[in-house]
Amino acid sequence: MNEHQIVRPYGDTTGDGMVQVSFTLPIPHDKRAEGAALQLAAKMGMDPAMLVHAKAMGPDFTFFVVYGTVNHLVDVSTVRVVERDFPELSAAAVNQTIRKKLRRKLVVIGACIGTDAHTVGIDAILNIKGTAGHKGLEYYREMRVVNLGAQVAVPDLVEAARAERADAVLISQVVTQRDAHLHNTREASAAFREAFGADKRPLLVAGGPRFDELMAAELGVDRIFGRSTTPGDVASYLVDALITRRERAKETVHA
Repeated sequence: MNEHQIVRPYGDTTGDGMVQVSFTLPIPHDKRAEGAALQLAAKMGMDPAMLVHAKAMGPDFTFFVVYGTVNHLVDVSTVRVVERDFPELSAAAVNQTIRKKLRRKLVVIGACIGTDAHTVGIDAILNIKGTAGHKGLEYYREMRVVNLGAQVAVPDLVEAARAERADAVLISQVVTQRDAHLHNTREASAAFREAFGADKRPLLVAGGPRFDELMAAELGVDRIFGRSTTPGDVASYLVDALITRRERAKETVHA
């Protein structure tokens, strides 16, 4: 059993409980609006709270930054996260494994589905230029990458996956208003189950900055990647999930 590890927020000095939050209220900027912001901060448990920034956002909204003390504690030992359960491979190792074990190119399709037009994330993973010095999946010689771009309807994504005989489908979602990312991902996973069956569908991977990585099973996908994911992370996971684990499963059956 994990021992409790209690921590408090840090602002000016260790353990002082100081936090900074920002939010917008749907009221014009005036003294009453600033008082409303401090009232909200107090109800959030900030005592005392200091208003450090207020700015009108058009005639009817005000943006605030509030700084203050909270008494809440965090037990780090109870925090649940998705740990990496696959080895991190170099590009050369990824290519070598695909060539040796799969003996053909690994086919990956990616798209922003629904009305989401933000392709920065999916492009960073798929396009050869990648992100932050990490080459995208197009850089991997043993992968064939199909980037469908933005605002792709789920039926079109399913059809493309069937036509390309995709091994994996990457779903990118940035727009989160009214939980659109969750609705769209559930719709996609249901469509793939219906079209392919649970045992024959491509590997489904969802990604975006607002996803909870613990929700993969609930959303019907195999893996969720969040912020700071690199193309190498995705490539390593695909090789492990599509090749290495299947090889281990075969060995277990024949043992």
